[in-house]
Amino acid sequence: MQKVIFICLFLLSSFSMKAENRVVTSPNGKTIVKLVDDGGLLNYQVEYDGMLMLEPSGLGLRTDIDDFTKDLKFVKEESSRIEDTYTMDRTKASKVHYTANKLEVTYSTVQNHQITIVFQVSDNNVAYRYLIPQQNSGETKIVKVLEEASSFKLPQSTTTFLSPQITPMTGWKRSKPSYEEEYVAEAKLSEKSQFGVGYTFPCLFHVGNEGWVLISETGVDSHYCASRLSDWNAQRGYTIAFPQEGENNGVGSAFAAFGLPGVTPWRTITVGASLKPIVETTIPFDVVKPLYDRKYTYKPGCYTWSWLVWQDNSINYNDQVSFIDLASKMGYEYCLVDGLWDESMGHSGIEKLSSYAQDKGVNLMLWYNSNGYANDAPQGPRDIMNNSINRKKEMAWMQKNGIKGIKVDFFGGDKQETIKLYEDILSDANDYGLYVIFHGATMPRGWERMYPNYIASEAALASENVFFSEHHAKKEGFELTMHPFCRNTLGAFDWGGVIMNRYMSRDNKSRHPRYTSDVFEMATAITNQVAFNCVEITPESEKTLSDWEIDFLKKIPSQCDETRFLAGYPTKYFCVARRYGDTWMAAGINGTEQPIKVLLDLPEFAGKTVKLLLDKNKKKGQIVADSEMKQVKVGKNGKIAVVLQPMGGVILCE
Repeated sequence: MQKVIFICLFLLSSFSMKAENRVVTSPNGKTIVKLVDDGGLLNYQVEYDGMLMLEPSGLGLRTDIDDFTKDLKFVKEESSRIEDTYTMDRTKASKVHYTANKLEVTYSTVQNHQITIVFQVSDNNVAYRYLIPQQNSGETKIVKVLEEASSFKLPQSTTTFLSPQITPMTGWKRSKPSYEEEYVAEAKLSEKSQFGVGYTFPCLFHVGNEGWVLISETGVDSHYCASRLSDWNAQRGYTIAFPQEGENNGVGSAFAAFGLPGVTPWRTITVGASLKPIVETTIPFDVVKPLYDRKYTYKPGCYTWSWLVWQDNSINYNDQVSFIDLASKMGYEYCLVDGLWDESMGHSGIEKLSSYAQDKGVNLMLWYNSNGYANDAPQGPRDIMNNSINRKKEMAWMQKNGIKGIKVDFFGGDKQETIKLYEDILSDANDYGLYVIFHGATMPRGWERMYPNYIASEAALASENVFFSEHHAKKEGFELTMHPFCRNTLGAFDWGGVIMNRYMSRDNKSRHPRYTSDVFEMATAITNQVAFNCVEITPESEKTLSDWEIDFLKKIPSQCDETRFLAGYPTKYFCVARRYGDTWMAAGINGTEQPIKVLLDLPEFAGKTVKLLLDKNKKKGQIVADSEMKQVKVGKNGKIAVVLQPMGGVILCE
């Protein structure tokens, strides 16, 4: 329940009364935002604990009504305190108490059109957005936002950890952009993006050796487009960039439009002296609300998936039965049937398969192509999810036959038209008791709270690429120690598999190997935050696993209640502790070729004997080290030293 406490300005030390220079401070006083009116040009800057994290950066919108980027005149301001306690599932924390100081400042243009800028500043987090009221005494009821002046100017000492956006209608079957490009770590601000069109959210920055900044957006729904950051400009920094004209095969506008009064999505900035606030932030969910009520209960869990290693040829009745049997044996709740099932089995075959699965205590999830005009991807079912009539008929059929979820793939970009498709799929799916996973898709932006049947998105260069090429198999450690600090910290991440095959082939003997250890892979079930974990275990890989590995895989937790960052550095290593109900588990992964020694602080395990899953020293000629399980006693102070072997991992659990 949210309560807003209004306080007189002269009593509230968090805000100053200067007309040209307004200040809003976080509840703990460490995060400070200064809003400056420089002759009608607005900018803001962000400090954390005395360190300048963002230099003066631009504000404003250019619309079809008026230009709200210049010649602005102060009208009024209002300050308040926000307190909101909410519960969630499918995220890194099940209960959150959000406290922030809020500042709303209204300005008018020369033509007397008004805009309000809203800042909410919590400890380590800044969120801001624009509110446009009805104009001309209510005569103007709609607006087109053509451009944002919102910018983010990092200090020159900053290095970047960014993934580039790509040009539209490129890549395999003209299916990009799909947020599946390679991260570049520790680059200079001046380095141009790979494709010349900026960077996808979220964006991570290291401000010298003094602190970290994570920039993104949240609250994007059908009323706006999704955005990204431009390339760096020495004068302005990074600016908000709207979708490219060619996205979604050119269909839909590259600007945003909505009715008045209306608001833009929130721009979010997380700051800290260490990476802890970055990993633990809940800002994507703090400032949004559910858009509809959940009609059905969605049970988190694990699922098997044949396609990752067995590929298209496995989408047949008999192979899917083997993965249903495996899911049942492992105690998993679900089995995902991937694309082309409409050709190989048809609806009648799926009905039979779903009945078989339910008899085994397993429910099916089905793959769908998102639409018929955004790309040339041939896999079906096509032309269902993009059409409301076809979609509802199909969802009614799924509900009748006990299907519990859908994975929808191959979206066309970030235009408002495409965001509306995401929302329509989610809303309709909720009516038919279906949860939704998106692949070949944009990054989620607060969607776990906004859409209660939303589960996760891919939105990264994910596990399928480990199968596709040895290059990406070798880079798996790099990627999976990057995402916890960036992509995954702001939204559930369907990486697509705790990969237990030693080789990327059906026989588990041919093609290229996996370059990570078994414990590394099992640890990703904890280091990757998602409530529905895909476990890539096959009948062949099962034979290679020890009893203790099988035992762990059977007990992979799902719904996380609390997250605590332990140690790490982007693209190098990552260690985290998570609470699942009353049970704590800790895990670490090493993405490098060198061993890393880490002292973990685990007060929950103080004085207890726990299981330690780890890798042995790598023998000469080994691709990855052998794994083992030990019983170890944690010191009374809760501290334990562990060694993360090259491309290896550790897990600690009771």
